[in-house]
Formats: sequence, structure tokens, C-alpha cells
Amino acid sequence: MSLLELDSVSVFYGQTQALYDVSLVVEPGEIVCLLGGNASGKSTTMKTILGLTTPRTGEVRLAGERVSRLAPAGRIRRGLASVPEARRVFPEMSVEDNLLTGAFTRRSGVRAELASVYESFPRLAERRRQPAGTLSGGEQQMLAFGRALMSAPTLICMDEPTMGLAPIFVDRVLDLIAALNRDRGLAVLMVEQNAELALSIAHRGYVLNTGHIALSGPAAALIDNPAIRTAYLGA
Repeated sequence: MSLLELDSVSVFYGQTQALYDVSLVVEPGEIVCLLGGNASGKSTTMKTILGLTTPRTGEVRLAGERVSRLAPAGRIRRGLASVPEARRVFPEMSVEDNLLTGAFTRRSGVRAELASVYESFPRLAERRRQPAGTLSGGEQQMLAFGRALMSAPTLICMDEPTMGLAPIFVDRVLDLIAALNRDRGLAVLMVEQNAELALSIAHRGYVLNTGHIALSGPAAALIDNPAIRTAYLGA
């Protein structure tokens, strides 16, 4: 059974249509990337998945359950987590308190999960009492990853995870995403403008263009596709 399905989803903002019959699937254990330029519909797709926007037509399903009208907290309880664009940590709160905000839907196992996150991200353990705003951009991205893990998800949606990072941290963040997928079996849906980076670690990808799915397929096939290379890789 697929972890996530969008089935012919159309979304409107007032009279303006943002998504046109968008269909995509994320299977257990996959990294799937969603590519596209500015105003392509990537952000609207992510908001629809997370429950921040309601489709006018079509269905969103998590593990086969229809969730199109379900609030974000309900989706989190069903195994969905988010790493938002620009990380959005709480700068004046400690690293540990930021992590604990990710467990707000849980009633048990929080301390064990916290220990697991610290094992995965030793730098966060070292800085657990520091205000999150004092961390570097790369460390704040680790914190955003760790906060998402605190809800014990099966699928993490990541919105532009490399945006604004120094080059030295970009490869490190991609390595972390691949490690979360490999070591924890987590499925990942990653929105990313840098197609080459995203496709380098993804299993499959979808390309959005003005609210339509323009291309989809295995990552290796997409990265060799002349249309992708021309539009996104500077060929």
C-alpha cells in the first residue's frame, strides 16, 4: 500500500487555479523529489499534502485513508511529518525544547525518541541547552530534521532542504536525508529547486510546470532527460 497518494488533485485560490489534476505516489522506503521552477505549484502541492490547503477536486490519501479534509495534526498522527522551508526553528527556545515541540501529538515514547535523535545527530546533543538561534544554518537544518523525527513518522515532507545553506553543508544535508531513508526506512518527499542535487539521491521524481505534472519517472531517467537538463541543469 502506498504511503501517500494524490489522485487527480486540483486546487484553487479564489478563482485562480493552482493545481490541475495532479497525481503522484510515494511508496514505503522511497525518496521522491518534486521539481519545478518558481510558480510551478510545488508549494501548493506541499500545502495540500500537509493539510494547509484543501483541494476542490481529487483525493489525498495516507496509507490508503482519505485525508483531504483532515487537519494537519491528524495527518501527523497518521505518520506524516514536515521539514519546512527555511527550517523555521524557534530561535529563543533551546535545542531540546525545539525538538520536544515535534512530539506534541505523542503520549508515550518521547524520551526514547529524543535519545534516538541525539544518537543520530550528536551535534544537537552537544548543544541541547543552547538557544536554537545560535546554531549555524546547517545545524538548524539538523534540528528541523530531528524535530520531524520526534513524531515517529513513516513519511517526511521536506521543502527546499538545501535552501540558504553554505555549500559545505549542502552535501552534508543530502547525506543526512539519504541516511534517514537508508537507516530508518523513512520515506521522503522532497521539494527542491536544484534538480541535480535532488535526483542524485532520489529513487523517483515528478516535474511540475504551471500546476501540471509535466514529467515523471525514475531519477536516473529524469536526470538524463534532455528536457530536464535544458530546463534545470543548465545544459
